[in-house]
Amino acid sequence: MNRLRTADRPYDLVLFGATGFVGTLTAEYLAAHAPQGLRWAVAGRDEGRLRALCERLPGGGDIGVLRADAAEPATLRALAEHARVVATTVGPYNLYGEELVAACADTGTDYLDLTGEPEFVDLMYVRHDARARETGARLLHACGFDSVPHDLGAYFTVQQLPEGVPLTVDGYVAAHGAISGGTLASALHQFARGRQMAAAARDRRRHEPRPTGRRAAAPTGAPKFAKEIGAWALPLPTVDPQVVRRSAAALDRYGPDFRYRHYAAVRHLPVALGGVAAVGALSVAAQVPPARRWLSDRLRPGDGPGAQKRAKSWFTVRFVGEGGGRRVFTEVAGGDPGYGETAKMFAEAALALVLDDLPPTAGQVTTAQAMGDALMRRLQAAGITFRVAATR
Repeated sequence: MNRLRTADRPYDLVLFGATGFVGTLTAEYLAAHAPQGLRWAVAGRDEGRLRALCERLPGGGDIGVLRADAAEPATLRALAEHARVVATTVGPYNLYGEELVAACADTGTDYLDLTGEPEFVDLMYVRHDARARETGARLLHACGFDSVPHDLGAYFTVQQLPEGVPLTVDGYVAAHGAISGGTLASALHQFARGRQMAAAARDRRRHEPRPTGRRAAAPTGAPKFAKEIGAWALPLPTVDPQVVRRSAAALDRYGPDFRYRHYAAVRHLPVALGGVAAVGALSVAAQVPPARRWLSDRLRPGDGPGAQKRAKSWFTVRFVGEGGGRRVFTEVAGGDPGYGETAKMFAEAALALVLDDLPPTAGQVTTAQAMGDALMRRLQAAGITFRVAATR
């Protein structure tokens, strides 16, 4: 497929949006951890800022610089034609992402991003999955904290359970950290598009085939006190459970009947209620353009938490899996979820696409489907924990 056709391109990997907040962290990670001989480049609309970034990076003289602008489709096509893999941090993706997805699907270039926007993921499936399957391109969305720990955590949990039987997995997310301007902009954009999000999901269901003879579901759970983890569990309406469901639909190892539910884990009830109220208020404010602009101005794209704050941030995702008379408790844990660890997950996923021996997939695929074991090994080596806490 495209692995053969793209081998002679100038770059193995191009990072688009490298001077943004998460883009810079990803570039720094790649400069520190990419193997010798990797041909990689940074890309964006300001060539001067890109060159200044390279000057600060170890080995920066060997890093290529490409100018590309999300508003200029011809530059995105050229970017895709120059790389085996393109990794983009340029969001909100629903505003700035499609032209690059289309270029990668058309040229057989592997693509990955950090989106947590369900509407974007669904639209890209309907519009570009078929073409990517023709060219052999792998299109991977949500390759950061959305949704790698949850997708690979559920995959890891399933591996601890019997094969060929119905399985259930519940994921409980706890995290401490601050957000960046880019994350805030994406969240506000998503909250403002509830109707369009629902329409895109319906359209995808009309196009997407269902697994034959198997079932994979991710229903929204009800709020509850989860005795298994000693915390209140609030359903999280993020893209993560749908990513897990798509992995389960694609991989037989999840069994004939798989169900996943996704929760935020909160120790104290007043904090849980306050969180629900805050999200509700943000969602309402996002519907009103003046309020949305005011919120956006509080934290501009490119702004984000400093190194000291990131060093104090952490995440833990606990999973409870059941099936075939066995119950297992697993955990995925790491440091700063939104930025430090997201840059690590994103960079390692890109390196896996370039360097690792992976299953033969094409089209829009999930991280578990495209690189499950390989990426899990990479993340474990990089300090993210995957462990079995207990079995019964």
